[in-house]
Amino acid sequence: MTDAETILRTVRTVIVVDWPIKDLPETLFRAGYAVGVKGGPADTYVVCEAADDGSIRQQPIGRPERVDLVHVYRPIDELPGFVTLALELGATTVWVLSGLAPDGTRDPTGCWLPSEASAAARQLVETAGLVYLDHPYIADVVRAVGGTRAPGAPG
Repeated sequence: MTDAETILRTVRTVIVVDWPIKDLPETLFRAGYAVGVKGGPADTYVVCEAADDGSIRQQPIGRPERVDLVHVYRPIDELPGFVTLALELGATTVWVLSGLAPDGTRDPTGCWLPSEASAAARQLVETAGLVYLDHPYIADVVRAVGGTRAPGAPG
C-alpha cells in the first residue's frame, strides 16, 4: 500500500482548493469523503451534497472548524498560505496538484513538478509538521482504494 493509500484510508474530511476538472471533488464525494471547497479570493467555502436527482450540488458554508486533508491546485508560490490554512484547520496532510505533465504541458490530472519546486514544497509542508504529497493524482488513488465510505465514517 502506498503512503497516499494509507492516508486516504484514515481521512474523513477534505478541503479542495481549486481544481482543474470536476472529477476531483466529485470522486472524493462519491467515495464517501466529506468534501468542502474553498474558492474565490475571500474565505468562501462550500460543501458538496447529494441532490435529489443524484447530482452533486455545492452549498455555501462557513469556514470549517476542522479537516483532515487540504488538497491544493494553485501556483506553488501560494503554498505557504495553504500550509497556514491546513494548520489552522487541524489538517495532517497537504496534497499538491500541479496540473502539469512531465514535459511541462498542462494536464488536469498531472502531478509533475520540477524537482527543485517539489523539494521546496515538501520542506515547507514537512517543516510545519504536516505530511506532503504531490503525486499521484488523488482521484486515481481514491478509485484504487475502492469502495465507498459513509461521509465522516472512520477509515
